[in-house]
Amino acid sequence: MSRPNVVRGHLVGTSVGEIADGVVEFDDGRITWVGPAVDRGGGALLPPVSDDLVLPGLIDLHCHGGAGFGFPNADGDGARIAAAHHRRHGTTGLLGSLVSAQSDALVRQASMLADLVTDGDLLGVHLEGPFINAIRCGAQDPAAIIPGDPDLFERICAAARGTVRSMTLAPETANFDALLTAMRYHEVLPSLGHTDADAATTAARIADAVGAPITATHLFNGMPGLHHRSPGPVAACLAAAGRGEMVVEVIADGVHLAPETVTMVFDTVGADRIALVSDAMAAAGMSDGDYRLGALDVRVHDGVARLATSDGSPGAIAGGTATLLDVVRWAVRHAGIPLLDAVTAASRTPARVLGLTDERGTLSVGARADLLVTDQSLQPRRVFVAGTEGT
Repeated sequence: MSRPNVVRGHLVGTSVGEIADGVVEFDDGRITWVGPAVDRGGGALLPPVSDDLVLPGLIDLHCHGGAGFGFPNADGDGARIAAAHHRRHGTTGLLGSLVSAQSDALVRQASMLADLVTDGDLLGVHLEGPFINAIRCGAQDPAAIIPGDPDLFERICAAARGTVRSMTLAPETANFDALLTAMRYHEVLPSLGHTDADAATTAARIADAVGAPITATHLFNGMPGLHHRSPGPVAACLAAAGRGEMVVEVIADGVHLAPETVTMVFDTVGADRIALVSDAMAAAGMSDGDYRLGALDVRVHDGVARLATSDGSPGAIAGGTATLLDVVRWAVRHAGIPLLDAVTAASRTPARVLGLTDERGTLSVGARADLLVTDQSLQPRRVFVAGTEGT
């Protein structure tokens, strides 16, 4: 019988929250014991006391790539490099996000990403479009945005062989009800975003989906701002999250949102209704320079990705360049989010959204041994995927 692996440190994300000096044991890919070191005993068999932080592996619901490769453009080898970049930084569960594109490109890339899901490199595929509003396209190609088309959705799902887990669509897109029915049949999570809808339309769509998971794609970004006489989709989504009917994505990377906005969302709806996401694109982990996001050119300057423009003026923000651990760190340092809340929003909440509550996103007995060990500054030290380090 093999000897269990043991990690010791300040545990964050257990069934009781935090444990100042705790131990996690795991064997054969599963966590077998969690608790205070003093309760475990074992003397010399335990690692020495450590001030490292031990977190559940992070789960990113919205990521377009990294390490120079983007899921909307790369081949299988490039997509695996991108996934491995995020895994090395503690994201042990990842959806590979596509962007609005011509139908053949969406079918091709969804089929390619399905291979990565089969191999365990991704948890699933996220379709960000093409059934969104061109008025709020952000860094999406307006020429590829089309009204809701259930037949195209079925074609993409067939190519992806059941691996599509989430789709961003605008509440006002055509054939919304038919799309929602098809998404429920294929167990695809609806995510409302890239929308110009008013609050009433958004609230009605949320009500249509009540009883099953639904999210908001990067709240505030790709939608009209919150105004006291025109509250828009932001107000509808915050209200739904407050009622426990929705989880809202938040890109807390210092570029997409002000720290006060991030603080407000956490204080308003709580970490159980927030999924921190990276929205990372190919430039994550790379130097400044020129990249692609789908069919569009992107220029990264001072770590900020924007669409390239002919006159050199700042274009729309084109995804992020951070990992999810970077987002957690920024939320704690700059938005003042308690560490446990930030970790919850980057692990347990997205796991629950994907129906993986008992499997991932927690330091609990029986869960998969996906662990992230960091120093006190939330810099990664060790990453375990199903109990194996450095994969």
